[in-house]
Amino acid sequence: MLAVNYTTLRENMKSYMDKVTDDYETMIVTRRDNKNIVMISEESYNNMMENIYVMGNRANYDWLMESKAQLEKGNLSAHKLLQEGEDE
Repeated sequence: MLAVNYTTLRENMKSYMDKVTDDYETMIVTRRDNKNIVMISEESYNNMMENIYVMGNRANYDWLMESKAQLEKGNLSAHKLLQEGEDE
């Protein structure tokens, strides 16, 4: 996680934004009176929102945890992927 003050961010906006998007960094922008903000990439934000949605629904969460337990026990199977229009 990076921390930068507002003035430094403003002077180097492109390079900091590139770090956030290209290196998946989270950045805290410090401001006066402790009115800080957090900067993340749109991709990270979308991923976080999806995780909140999935984990916020008890049925989805239970299904995900059951699937994880099955995977950890080795209870899985492999299947050949078919191309569109290909017969089984």
